[in-house]
Amino acid sequence: MADTPLRILQILRAPVGGLFRHVGDLTEGLARRGHKLGIVVDSLSADALTEQRLAALRPMAALGIHSLPIPRVLGTGDFLTPLRVRRLARALRVEVLHGHGAKGGLNARLGAGSDSVAVYTTHGGVLHFPVASISGRLFRAFERALLPRTSAIVFESAYARDRFHEMIGAPRCPDPVIHNGLRPAEFDPVAVDPDAADFVFVGEFRALKGIHVLLDALADLRAPDGRPARLVMAGGGPEFESFRQQVAARGLAERVKLLGVRPARPTLQQGRCVVVPSLKESLPYVVLEAAAASRPMLATRVGGIPEIFGPTATGLVPPGDVSALGMAMQHFMDNPAAAEAEAIERREYVSRHFSAERMVSAIEVLYRQTLAGRSAR
Repeated sequence: MADTPLRILQILRAPVGGLFRHVGDLTEGLARRGHKLGIVVDSLSADALTEQRLAALRPMAALGIHSLPIPRVLGTGDFLTPLRVRRLARALRVEVLHGHGAKGGLNARLGAGSDSVAVYTTHGGVLHFPVASISGRLFRAFERALLPRTSAIVFESAYARDRFHEMIGAPRCPDPVIHNGLRPAEFDPVAVDPDAADFVFVGEFRALKGIHVLLDALADLRAPDGRPARLVMAGGGPEFESFRQQVAARGLAERVKLLGVRPARPTLQQGRCVVVPSLKESLPYVVLEAAAASRPMLATRVGGIPEIFGPTATGLVPPGDVSALGMAMQHFMDNPAAAEAEAIERREYVSRHFSAERMVSAIEVLYRQTLAGRSAR
C-alpha cells in the first residue's frame, strides 16, 4: 500500500560534504513521513566530529546507526562488509538499501537480498576519476559488473546521468534525475556584511575545486577606486596547507583571508560575490545555497551547475580559464548591480525546482515503484 511505512537502510562511507548533507536531508524527510531509517557508515575513519554529525541524525534513525569497515580505496572491507550489510538488513527487515557514492553503492548492491531492493545514488563518484587512470578503469569495471544487481540509480543531475551512460553504459533499471533540494529557510535572502570582501569561496581545498585558477585570476583585479580585490575562503581538506602556501607565494596574504572550515550560509555574508571556480562537479550544494540566498555568483560551466543556474547559465565561464574568470570577476567589481539582478532571477528559478520536499517525494515514489517492480517479477 502507498501509505505503508518502508524500512530503509542508507549506506555511505564518510559523513562529510554534500553527500552527507543529502543523506541527512533524505533521512529527516523520510522519517517525518513515518518511514523507518537506518544508517551504515565507515568505522575506519570515525572521529569526534564524525560522532557529532551522526548524533544529530540519531533521533531520525529508528533502525540505528551502524559502523562497519568501508575503506576509502580497495581493501578487505570491500569483500567482508557487504556480507555484514546483508545480515544487518535481514535482521532489521530492511526493504530498501540505498547506497550513496561509489562505496555506499557497492555495499548496497552486494548487500541486498531477494527480499530487498538496491538503490544507488552516484554523487559524482566514479565519474570524477580520469578516464585513462588505473583507478578509473577499475571502478568503471566494478560499476558495469554491479549493474545487474541494481534496482534503480538516482542521478543528482542530468549531467551525471549523461556521463554515466557514456562511461559505464545505460542501465536497464530506472535511472531518474532527482535534483538535490534545500529546506524552506534556506531560501531566505542573505544580506552581505558591511565590511565584506569582494569575493568569497566556500568548498573543499582540492585541486578539482579550481582554487589555483581563482588565485591567479585574483592577482591583478582592482576595484574602480584602484584598491586590490579581496577574497575570503572557507573550507578544509587534504590540500589546505598547500594552498595556504600558494597564497603566501603569490604575495596575496594581505588580500586573501583563510577561515578554515565554516558553515556555508553565514560565510556567504562575508563576500559580495560568491566564486565557484571548480574544474569538475556533480551538483554542488554551495551553488544551490548561494543561489537560494540570492547572492551574486560566478561559477564555471561544469557538471550540473548549468542546471542550477537555469536561465542565468549564459554567464558561466569555462573551467580552468584564468583569463575568463578574471574578466568575469572584474566585470562584477565594475558593475555589481547587474549581478545582483541576476541573483534575484536565479533564486526564483531555484525555489521552483530545488526544494528538499520535492527531492524526498521523488525518491519515496522511486522506492515504492522499485519495490512494486520486484514484487511483479
